[in-house]
Amino acid sequence: MRLEVLDSLSDPAKPGGENEDRIGWNASAAFVIDGATSLGDPVVAPPASDAAWIAEWARERMAAGLAPDRSLREIVRDLSAAARAQFFASAAPDVERYRHPSASFQSLRLTEAGLEIAGLGDCTLFLRDGAGSLTRYSGLRAGRSGEQSGARMALNRMGGLNAAGEGFRDAETLAALRASRARHNTAGGVWTLGIHPEAGEHVRIEMPEAPMPALGLLCSDGFADILDNYALHTTAGLMDRAERNGLAPLLAEIRRIERDIDPNGLQFPRYKRSDDASAVLVRVSG
Repeated sequence: MRLEVLDSLSDPAKPGGENEDRIGWNASAAFVIDGATSLGDPVVAPPASDAAWIAEWARERMAAGLAPDRSLREIVRDLSAAARAQFFASAAPDVERYRHPSASFQSLRLTEAGLEIAGLGDCTLFLRDGAGSLTRYSGLRAGRSGEQSGARMALNRMGGLNAAGEGFRDAETLAALRASRARHNTAGGVWTLGIHPEAGEHVRIEMPEAPMPALGLLCSDGFADILDNYALHTTAGLMDRAERNGLAPLLAEIRRIERDIDPNGLQFPRYKRSDDASAVLVRVSG
């Protein structure tokens, strides 16, 4: 099999702002990483956020480590263990758990056993195989409806996003988000990429027998909102548009909703006016 990157982009939520997403690829793999917005003061590397730090840490190691013959669980364990050591070189031993850096990822890789699709958290792969069948893959099994419901309750209390375009800084919402984040990488929470090596055992890995050639769209949740929140396309329409016109026009549609049509988040509930949005469009041929 052969992997070809057709297009890619990674756009910060605010022009000139810090981008906490990362994208990457090598000869046999492509991936997207989404650092979770920090809910407290940074620990590791100001002026970079801890979210951007863990995303870049993972990008470097995944680009180098995602070879066809390596265990993905081992890669996640190793990069998380090294990140943990780095984090606690700066953090107090009792640092609040909600401040542990956390990220989602989704990858597509050509391995010795075939096509491997893997992820933790809410990044996504849309795959259209050679027979035209469409499948969505994500490390997050529960979907994102709970996130939108929580955002709607917060916005109803606040009357919309604040002047900075945020809907999560009021005390009640921030407390709820911190409590949820503190459960990450525990038996009762979401498993993510970060500083907990045991997350490697919880990576969702699938090995589909997809007819070739296949078209794959890897994206962070800020890009997947084009379907999940804004419903601007069907999955089939999204893949067709990406293949025909590239990713930039799709990003422009997302930003138009967020900045022009619904800047206060009342029509399409969300915790931020805009999120970092990243995507990689790939073709796999056999």
